[in-house]
Amino acid sequence: MADRAIEITGKSVDEAIADGLAQLGLTRDQVDIEILSRGSRGIFGLGSEPARVRITPHSAATTGAAARPATSPVTPPVTPPVTTPVKPPAATAPTAPQPAAPQPAAPAPRAPRLADMEEEEEEQATAKRTAAPAETGVEAISNAELERMASDMLSQMVRLMGFDAQVNATWHDADQPEGEPYLLLDIHGHDLSPLIGRRGETLASIQYLVRLMVNQRLKTWKNIVVDVDHYKERRVAQLTQLAHRMAEQVVQSGRAVSLEPMPPNERRIIHLALRDHAAVYTQSSGEGDRRKVHIVAKS
Repeated sequence: MADRAIEITGKSVDEAIADGLAQLGLTRDQVDIEILSRGSRGIFGLGSEPARVRITPHSAATTGAAARPATSPVTPPVTPPVTTPVKPPAATAPTAPQPAAPQPAAPAPRAPRLADMEEEEEEQATAKRTAAPAETGVEAISNAELERMASDMLSQMVRLMGFDAQVNATWHDADQPEGEPYLLLDIHGHDLSPLIGRRGETLASIQYLVRLMVNQRLKTWKNIVVDVDHYKERRVAQLTQLAHRMAEQVVQSGRAVSLEPMPPNERRIIHLALRDHAAVYTQSSGEGDRRKVHIVAKS
């Protein structure tokens, strides 16, 4: 077990702490944790910085002191008088300190995937709204003004990307009891599939940028959702149907079913669709792009 502090990096503070505890073979109550940097996601993986923490085992603060014996004057031995002077014993050479075992190199930080941006931004915004005091310089704005500003920003972005499209802005009630109303910006036009991308990754990136621009302008978080020709609405319906169809298969066969890997926002749809199901429950496993949902029969 390591006996000195180590510094660990990771995609998030929790990931860095987990990696550090695994390297030390210790638990949280056996160490002191200092957060050196919470990291930065950057944009599309560019300019991102990993989270960095310092983990110090509790024993490290006392081991050094315990290992060093207290110094005290040495009393020479009493010898009988002799005519020949006695040569004092040679001092024992101090033992050279052993070099500390090298710590394994921390894994290189992984750039955030585009599919993670929406979920990570939601988590950070929620934490900021609930834990942080109100920011100074927040610009007050009405819903109508927010609609115009966000629509203009998105329209200009889409035009610069080479698409001829229009943006329709509407307000919607929260889809969960603890949620907030949100502004939906739906892009309409012809041949807009490139704005959606594979499994909606391009669309998630566009939404991320629109939120970033609005939030930087207003100095406060606004719940804005970007869609293309009701793609998200159709995708929610498809995944909900898939979830219930697979749940019935699990009920009939008694065997768990694993769905294909999905981005975080789509896994969330599966979990929500089956969270109140009487006979099955859902759980996720895997890492990164390979993370998937399992539908399991209740015992």
